[in-house]
Amino acid sequence: MAMSFKLTQRQHRLRTRSRQFAGDVLSGVRETTRQLASVEERFRATRPAYEQLVAAGFLRGCIPAEAGGDSQSLIDTAVVTEELFCGDSSVALTLIGAVLGVQPIVAGGTDEQQRRLLAPFLAKSGAPLAGFCASEPGGSANAAAPAPAAGVRTVARRQGEEWLISGTKKWISSATGWDRTGAEVLCVLCRTDPAAPPMAGVSILAVPKTGERIDGLTLDRVIESPGYRAHLLPEFTFHDVATASDNVIGPVGGGLALGSAAFASAAALIGMIGVALMRAAFDHTLRFARREDRGGLVPVIDHQAVGYALADAKTTIEAARALAWRACAAVDSGHPATAELAHHAKIFGSEAAVRVITDLMRVVGVDSYELTDPLNGLLQDALALPVFASGNLGMRRRALHAMFQQPDYDPLTAYEAT
Repeated sequence: MAMSFKLTQRQHRLRTRSRQFAGDVLSGVRETTRQLASVEERFRATRPAYEQLVAAGFLRGCIPAEAGGDSQSLIDTAVVTEELFCGDSSVALTLIGAVLGVQPIVAGGTDEQQRRLLAPFLAKSGAPLAGFCASEPGGSANAAAPAPAAGVRTVARRQGEEWLISGTKKWISSATGWDRTGAEVLCVLCRTDPAAPPMAGVSILAVPKTGERIDGLTLDRVIESPGYRAHLLPEFTFHDVATASDNVIGPVGGGLALGSAAFASAAALIGMIGVALMRAAFDHTLRFARREDRGGLVPVIDHQAVGYALADAKTTIEAARALAWRACAAVDSGHPATAELAHHAKIFGSEAAVRVITDLMRVVGVDSYELTDPLNGLLQDALALPVFASGNLGMRRRALHAMFQQPDYDPLTAYEAT
């Protein structure tokens, strides 16, 4: 079968619609939220834009058709991701946080669980949020470490027909909700059998918000980050939070395996976020170079060094997009090289974004260091990508290293994933 990176007609329409929405609705969000004092104020101020995004079908459009949504492939979600992140990274991250938050349900939930738990995310109304609660204070790179290592510290104990969850999580997008009452559903990675080894003693429990709030969930603090200034990144604690026994996603004790599968999609999409941030930076710098002469005789773009810098940036953008698309296609087909390609896409796209935006700032000069300059904000956003969604050093490269150590590892398996 011939290799093709050509979008279908439907995907072309999806890209056009996403790009128009980003320009019409999202492009002004950063300016309207910039002066608000706190993260929670800025986050709440994005709610109208997020509600419009949901009403336009973009959230439903990122959930696979087999789970009730409209997405026919992860490439669909990748196309939407690139366009929306070019409009506003904070609102777009809230969307992708919700999509990844329900990914364990999509990947491992029963038909009944999907119908019940995904319903708020399939409706084109409201502002539903979700979080995949894996990361914990002190880091979670060693979640699979055997005793006496701590591994996953959040625990759940069975009491009758319920599980009671206790522990603290951190860096989970939008997890405490718009008003500190909790997101519509949280998928919590927790230890359900302290005596079992991690691969058999850790599970994923879904915690839906069935009333006004998730009882026992408390916000400890909101993280003030240099990037994604209008996106909520909380640290919060479960105090014997109850969830029904039928909210175990996948088999009891299968949480680490299911979480790993869910993070493959996350890795490919982080690569696409890197593409979006680089693209936005390139577009801004190209306009600058064509418009400005900086007191000289010719536009900045007529200087060879500037042209070469732009060429290097554009080459990297195209390479990162192609790699991320290959990873998305591997996820869709269930190819044996899915995990490897997803790690490559995340590592390359995230680290390239930091490098490329820094290089483009040198083209613009010292003015790009102003807080009001788009490149400054894009760089702050990009700096998070290598450490978001499983850090490149502690988890992604480590996973690749583990693959390479296996006697049956075949380097050409990824080559054949076309």
